[in-house]
Amino acid sequence: MPTMISIILFLTFVFLSAIHFYWLFGGRWGSESVYPTKNDIVKPQIPGIFPTFIVASGLLTIGLYILNKGTFLNFRIPFWLDKYGLYVIAGIFIIRAIGEFKYVGFFKKIKQTKFGVNDTKYYSPLCLSIGILTIIMILTE
Repeated sequence: MPTMISIILFLTFVFLSAIHFYWLFGGRWGSESVYPTKNDIVKPQIPGIFPTFIVASGLLTIGLYILNKGTFLNFRIPFWLDKYGLYVIAGIFIIRAIGEFKYVGFFKKIKQTKFGVNDTKYYSPLCLSIGILTIIMILTE
């Protein structure tokens, strides 16, 4: 079971990373509704090249780490990362799903924007699913 979960999570992270690399190289598909705003009239600030690169690389790195934990790869990683990495990943994505109570997460106040609708339908459930699957990996190690 952990190997199947690691494959699912790896493919999810590769897909998310690919979207961010697409945006990094100038793609604009889907970019108009992935940033929180107060309303749909306000034009969202699009992050620059460096933050987009960091996110894309981070997502890919997490995917490779998950694949390594699923025993498909055999990278030597520091003991502390091997022991606590899955906890950190699960925590990050569960906290993201819960949100910051204004623009992001299940408990956000501003829900009527394009981002708010997409966050409720797609982004927060995806983050919660990633968190839960990561916890399952932890429990079945």
